[in-house]
Amino acid sequence: MPEILLATRNPGKVREIRAAAVGLPLVWHSLQEFPELPEADECGSSFAENARIKALHYARLTRLPTLADDSGLEVDALGGQPGVRSARYAGLPRDDAANNRKLIQMLTGVPPERRTARFRCAMAFADRGRVLLETEGTVEGQIVDQPRGAGGFGYDPHFLLPDLGRTAAELPTELKNLRSHRGQALRAMLAQLEAFYRAAGQWDP
Repeated sequence: MPEILLATRNPGKVREIRAAAVGLPLVWHSLQEFPELPEADECGSSFAENARIKALHYARLTRLPTLADDSGLEVDALGGQPGVRSARYAGLPRDDAANNRKLIQMLTGVPPERRTARFRCAMAFADRGRVLLETEGTVEGQIVDQPRGAGGFGYDPHFLLPDLGRTAAELPTELKNLRSHRGQALRAMLAQLEAFYRAAGQWDP
């Protein structure tokens, strides 16, 4: 079966991607298996650019076909921040709790109707020095002050999906994968990966 490296050390992302791809004839690895590798320099100005940078970087170092994503939160009242700096919004080292505290502080005094936001995800699949496949996904929502839910990670406890009346952290895994920005990008990517490996004669479900 084809082996693919997930270019992340985030266990939440690894769980979501593996859950969405369960049953497919793919073997998944993650950067948790390669602790010695240097981090990619995520210097891009967009999620798509950073996804390409990471996919190429780790594919080169491991010689494994690599799936990378870059994703984050865009808040309209903050001019699109934190954007590509979502994971390090409060500085380094990366800390979800600190990022969330800064987000809510920055939104002090902003009324609920102006707290519109979206999660955005870009994915890139690279092998042998080339980006071969790319997808994107977005989900619209609203930022709430009080965290809700024990699931998810990152900004999920503060990201309300108004039509469901629940935050991303309150959604069961199956529903989150259906609705989330990463779930959308991943479904499109998995369809492209199937076509790619079928064409190469390497898809044996």
